[in-house]
Amino acid sequence: MSRKASLSGFHEWLPADRIVEQHVLDTLRSTFELHGFSSIETRAVETLGQLLRKGEIDKEVYAVSRLQAALHEDSSAESAQQKTGDPNQLALHFDLTVPFARYVVENAGHLTFPFRRYQIQKVWRGERPQEGRAREFTQADIDVVGDGALPFRYDVDVALVMAEALGSLPIGDFTIRINNRKLAEGFYRGLGLEDTAGVLRNIDKLEKIGADEVSRLLQSELGATEEQANQALALAAIRTDDTSFVENVRALGVSHELLEEGLDELAAVVGELHRSAPGRAVADLSIARGLDYYTGTVYETVLNGHEQLGSICSGGRYDALAAKGNRTFPGVGLSIGVTRLMMRMFSQSMAHASRSVPTAVYVALTHDDDWSAAQDTARLLRSRGIATEVAASAEKFGKQIKYADRRGIPFVWFTDSSGSGTAEHQVKDLRSGEQVDADPDTWMPPAEDLRPQVLSGPSDR
Repeated sequence: MSRKASLSGFHEWLPADRIVEQHVLDTLRSTFELHGFSSIETRAVETLGQLLRKGEIDKEVYAVSRLQAALHEDSSAESAQQKTGDPNQLALHFDLTVPFARYVVENAGHLTFPFRRYQIQKVWRGERPQEGRAREFTQADIDVVGDGALPFRYDVDVALVMAEALGSLPIGDFTIRINNRKLAEGFYRGLGLEDTAGVLRNIDKLEKIGADEVSRLLQSELGATEEQANQALALAAIRTDDTSFVENVRALGVSHELLEEGLDELAAVVGELHRSAPGRAVADLSIARGLDYYTGTVYETVLNGHEQLGSICSGGRYDALAAKGNRTFPGVGLSIGVTRLMMRMFSQSMAHASRSVPTAVYVALTHDDDWSAAQDTARLLRSRGIATEVAASAEKFGKQIKYADRRGIPFVWFTDSSGSGTAEHQVKDLRSGEQVDADPDTWMPPAEDLRPQVLSGPSDR
């Protein structure tokens, strides 16, 4: 895993762990593309006005004053742009959703809707580093965005895609916890609590501060009665792995049109996941998601047995995140915290690489004059997709073998050109010690040795 860094919160993986990370990213990329999502990348910086327009989260933002100053001919512009709260100041993006909203608005004339996109990039947040939280980290997002309207079935679609993607990773069991903001808001309004956003913000704190403290906050800050607070907490306590939550909610005796709409939508998502990906998802009515732009389905995903890490994948439906004049672009999406996931995978020895280098074959030298011929052998092997290195000098074979073994290279190639003048080739498996004749035109390593494999559990090296 990453060594102790001089800058906390900025991870630099060692080569073997980078292979694991690349495997995770390649798996996600492959799954997303199988489901028809196109890849995009947005710039690293946005204006503060763009970043902060959907929530008060300025404490997380890294401003970029020097780059801002470079955009202005007048040097005095730098000090002006550094003023706190200046909406034109540039800052590093803290997620991929807000930049994506801008991207959709600016490129709407060139996109075909519904637009399916995935995006895998670094993001930055100015928060205290701890397990599961970093200042620079990688996110992997998928979203489907419509023009004016977006059919509800996409809420089910993105959840199925994410269940498949996460299920392809060596992370053990996980649970996608799903709720619906319409359900929650309709229930609160049916109780007579009109500040639904305030109730949601407090319910979102449930796992951190407990039911008693949430009840106190609902009463002291929002003016809820004890009965209203108890009912809100009773709703949050409902959790089922099928659609039986509908009866559990109705048994609480609250009615509202928006509540019924939310119940129907959540039942559709959970029911399809229960059918297509059994054991992967639950209806969890404690899930609130703190961001105000969510308007319907909301998702959070936890690793079973590691719930204290928090959500590794979250998102939801947003009906008006992006707008251009009279046009609105509703969407639904999910985001995986790749770096958060990697930190837990390494700390719990969930996965490791079979070797730390891509090299499968190390071509040893008998004499220094053999280097050009060894390059020819390497080219033949590489032409068939076999990653190959050539020794730089003809040191003793024992030293060359030891070097290859230290690097985790499984095979060493030997060539003997003495005698008849016809080159004789042999390859040695450093793990078993077996050495056999080999033809550089046809030899192939076992499939599992062609490239580094990502294996579950701790490494035995």
